[in-house]
Amino acid sequence: MTQVGQDTLGTRSTMTVGGKTVAYYSLKKASEKIGDISKLPFSMKVLLENLLRFEDGGFTVSTADVQAIADWQKNPTTGEEIQYRPARVLLQDFTGVPCVVDLAAMRDAIASLGGDTSKINPLVPVNLVIDHSVMVDEFGHPKAFEENMEIEYQRNMERYDFLKWGSKSLANFYAVPPGTGICHQVNLENIAQSVWTSKDQNGETVAYFDTCVGTDSHTTMVNGLGVLGWGVGGIEAEAAMLGQPVSMLIPEVVGFKFTGELKEGVTATDLVLTCTSMLRKHGVVGRFVEYYGPGLAGLTLADRATLANMAPEYGATCGFFGIDDKTLDYLRLTGREEDQIALVEAYAKEQGFWMDPSNPEPVFSSTLELDLSTVVPSLAGPKRPQDWVALPEVDDVFNKDMAEVYKKAQTRVPVEGKDFDLGDGDVMIAAITSCTNTSNPGVLVAAGLVAKKADEFGLKPKPWVKTSLAPGSQVVTDYLEKAGLQPHLDNVGFNLVGYGCTTCIGNSGPLAEPISKAINENGLVAAAVISGNRNFEGRVSPDVRANFLASPPLVVAYALKGTVIEDFITTPIGTGKDGQDVFLKDIWPTNQEVYDTMATCMDRAMFQARYADVYKGDAHWQAIDVVGSDTYSWRAGSTYVANPPYFEGMEMTPAPVSDIIEAKPLLILGDSITTDHISPAGSIKADSPAGQWLMEHQVAKADFNSYGARRGHHEVMMRGTFANIRIKNEMVPGIEGGMSRFGDEVGAVYDVAMKHKAAGTPMIVVAGKEYGTGSSRDWAAKGTNLLGVRVVIVESFERIHRSNLVGMGVLPLQFKDGQTRTSLGLDGDCSFTIKGVADLKPQQDVEVEVTKADGSKFTFTALCRIDTANEVEYFMNGGILQYVLRKLAA
Repeated sequence: MTQVGQDTLGTRSTMTVGGKTVAYYSLKKASEKIGDISKLPFSMKVLLENLLRFEDGGFTVSTADVQAIADWQKNPTTGEEIQYRPARVLLQDFTGVPCVVDLAAMRDAIASLGGDTSKINPLVPVNLVIDHSVMVDEFGHPKAFEENMEIEYQRNMERYDFLKWGSKSLANFYAVPPGTGICHQVNLENIAQSVWTSKDQNGETVAYFDTCVGTDSHTTMVNGLGVLGWGVGGIEAEAAMLGQPVSMLIPEVVGFKFTGELKEGVTATDLVLTCTSMLRKHGVVGRFVEYYGPGLAGLTLADRATLANMAPEYGATCGFFGIDDKTLDYLRLTGREEDQIALVEAYAKEQGFWMDPSNPEPVFSSTLELDLSTVVPSLAGPKRPQDWVALPEVDDVFNKDMAEVYKKAQTRVPVEGKDFDLGDGDVMIAAITSCTNTSNPGVLVAAGLVAKKADEFGLKPKPWVKTSLAPGSQVVTDYLEKAGLQPHLDNVGFNLVGYGCTTCIGNSGPLAEPISKAINENGLVAAAVISGNRNFEGRVSPDVRANFLASPPLVVAYALKGTVIEDFITTPIGTGKDGQDVFLKDIWPTNQEVYDTMATCMDRAMFQARYADVYKGDAHWQAIDVVGSDTYSWRAGSTYVANPPYFEGMEMTPAPVSDIIEAKPLLILGDSITTDHISPAGSIKADSPAGQWLMEHQVAKADFNSYGARRGHHEVMMRGTFANIRIKNEMVPGIEGGMSRFGDEVGAVYDVAMKHKAAGTPMIVVAGKEYGTGSSRDWAAKGTNLLGVRVVIVESFERIHRSNLVGMGVLPLQFKDGQTRTSLGLDGDCSFTIKGVADLKPQQDVEVEVTKADGSKFTFTALCRIDTANEVEYFMNGGILQYVLRKLAA
């Protein structure tokens, strides 16, 4: 049931589509009261409709809020705070497990406060897709998928048992089992409806824009379908599930205009990497991006979804598209009901949401323009997704950017027990992976055609390359097999390994021991080429330092070539069976070949069959026998799921927030610190605090699994916070990895934090620009909180992580007036005092007093990045979950 507001402006109307009448909130009627809105960007129209539907006389949404959206056209800058309510929530299992853990803990907590456990239930639909667990243990053979699934269930049965409890015990909670697909592709192909409907409190059906928030930053992929969605931390998602609005500022909207058409041989991946670089340079953090212009006519819906998917990489909240005939065609292809498609068309046209060349150009805060004919084949790397590089220049970029960590004169080294040697720049991992590209049939069919041509030449991947194919949905397998391309992919090493994120999130699995040994004992700089969206240091594999993002067909080509240090255009990919040199141009398909193949290998019936019963799962899932209950019976001794300490000793009235006195730095960090650096998702080292804790609890190293899989247990995760193997703490110069110091004593970050805690000393983290970029990991904030960090001071925050810090009661501050940790001379021996914390206001100036090692003092002014009044409430309650729990218990 949807609770709607008072409709003070009288915009509620009805429309009849296919013989069915639905209510809706008319933007046309609103414009009669608030003024012309024809030039509002589509994304802003979604916000406007949301405010109209929930306007309640100012308790959460006022008519002034509605007016502010219309008035934005006159001054399209960041505006006032609004309360936005998404229609639904999307989870993946790595972030979903801690969400369900928190809900289970909240049921315990509300019971102890004398409240009703039934109040801890999602009030909106929640879809959790298990897609992050599968690892590439087996690859390159026909049984790889089957064996990886077996291993996945063995490793994760306790987590799956817990998630199935959630699906049996929580209202509106639906779990999509392992082996189905990646959450964003399942969302795009099945869950999303473009126009959502539900019953209101009067029993009437209401139609409205489909909207969502998700606990994965790439939730934005569904923007390609006209669905406004973006990534949030798990703690924000839990609040949204429990009926709390998302508190946000009216955003700036950056318009990105496309003209022209993509040239022969250029892929959607090349386009998105180009746009990512352009948008990062333009600066779109915290802003909406909306694509428009005549060039959109040449892009498929899947191309649009690829562009939208990468919004976190260019830093935007979303990368949005309106609705047109291509939207309807995609809904039809993917098996949506004809009644639903008719409603989408009628609603979009009625609400001024239909993309049409005759529409007036919207008002934007700023604009960029790209002639699609100028896009060229490209990659991104070797360390960040915004680091665009044209294909012919990859070898030069590797030699330039990686020179600091290897000697170019180094000779190749032998590999124990193998008949090949290794050198710097050799491609160790070539993976067709992640939601970004596996949602796009154009680039996957192109990869299959490259494999077919290579197979016909007799080419094979180099023997040191770990190859894998992990599609985003089972339909991909259907159309590759129907096109006759999967056997060729198999023959060049790209056998199916699983349906999940795999290598893109660090689940690449171990390299063969002799190869790993050769790399690490000789200091080789190994490379990976993946079709993913993230290539941050230490993410893909601990053995690989240089990581490049590329289109799926280029991934296949690099597996055949085996190196990134030779020019990819002028030197051969390999030697054919007749001894001839084979070049990239010899195996690259034409655009027409790709289009013709797609036209014959995809149909509506495939999608209908695969999604007929998406929640049923295979025999493994069906065999998990769980009974629902009001509260969860926590398993004593579990190393996967535990009751977190957030609500221990909690009372109905929050204690006053104390000042921060003489806080000591735990870490001083540079620029572009990602949530991978803060909260790793990859392998757990045996000599790390997390590894030692697991061994103390009788977990063998072979059963460590990954940090991501263990996000349901705070003891593991707080020990893994800031434990990334590539993080560099300036307090311990010359040391790479999660280390800090207590006085002069150097130790693991966790151990140092515990010493400060034992001494009663609050802690602080200091860093540079783009702090918290990357995945929407709530554990990056949860771990920071549990280590005892009270405040984080940086030059700039990424959107999601700043919000997560507030949601965990950690104070985010931002340097002002061009000041930095370096210009102020901040080091590991300083102490920091911040007073007046209990009286903070949104975005106020805060005085920070610094005491140096010699006893001298100075102050500087920082900006409080608690941005809204709601966020102040969350912070004063110790976090958003405590705030929500007190409200529900009352």
